[in-house]
Amino acid sequence: MPQEPSPGPPPDLLVVVGPTASGKTALAVRLAEELGGEIVSADSVQVYRHIDVGTGKPTAEERARAPHHLIDVREPLEPMDAAEWAALAERAISDIRSRGRVAIVCGGTFLWVRALLYGLAPAPPADAAVRTRHRAVVEAEGRAALHEQLRAVDAASAGRLSPNDFVRVSRALEVYELTGKPMSEWQAAHGFREARHRARLVGIRLSSEALSQRIAARVNTMLAAGWVEEVRGLLEAGLGEARALGSVGYRQVIRAIQAGPIDETALAAEIVRATRVFARRQRTWLRDRPVEWLEPEEARRFRP
Repeated sequence: MPQEPSPGPPPDLLVVVGPTASGKTALAVRLAEELGGEIVSADSVQVYRHIDVGTGKPTAEERARAPHHLIDVREPLEPMDAAEWAALAERAISDIRSRGRVAIVCGGTFLWVRALLYGLAPAPPADAAVRTRHRAVVEAEGRAALHEQLRAVDAASAGRLSPNDFVRVSRALEVYELTGKPMSEWQAAHGFREARHRARLVGIRLSSEALSQRIAARVNTMLAAGWVEEVRGLLEAGLGEARALGSVGYRQVIRAIQAGPIDETALAAEIVRATRVFARRQRTWLRDRPVEWLEPEEARRFRP
């Protein structure tokens, strides 16, 4: 488990974290305005272009108030993993600081945040031939088949990864195939204990009921904004295998489209249920991390 950096100089990086729909973007934008800052997005779906309505990307108004980095930087079928994102984030942070500005990392992809703050376990680089072979398995037998291959050699990694997460399942299986050592063992040996940044993590504390209400409101807003139509267009463009379309919400919309006539009320309820489960997993992950939790009223006044 990562430990807080030892006492010493003040934090050099502000990181806004928290479960989906908890108000991370609004807090980060306000802080960027007040501190002269720029925001580095840590969201594994927002990095993709054309996948917009259901991602919670900052609005045009929010982007006008504060510069944002690492949003819309990949085409849907181009992969982005934690290591590459962390390298790009380091570059963005250095650029922001070189201009005398304050870097604020904001997002809910906590593996990526951890990669930035603590680095990643050493493991072999990606092998294009292995990825191609894995994709062929998925095309012939489905994603569950590749996930079962991983379970046979690395049950710990399989247990924490969704069968729909092709990129991470493939990577974990690839590491085993290239080294004979499960990814979970590489990660356990690394430990993620040595901090690369002296970071201050902050988040907004919401009750489960309040968060559920915010999730429901956001889902309804996204559906009203044309979420289903966006997904239809992405599928018609041949982007159904895009990793981002396997994310919570998009996965449910795709199933509804494929099932036939859409009952939008039922679809909204299904997305809300899935998002609440996802938010619980996020909160569990953050429970033992050194996060400074702010009550909503505190968050409106908070200034580091």
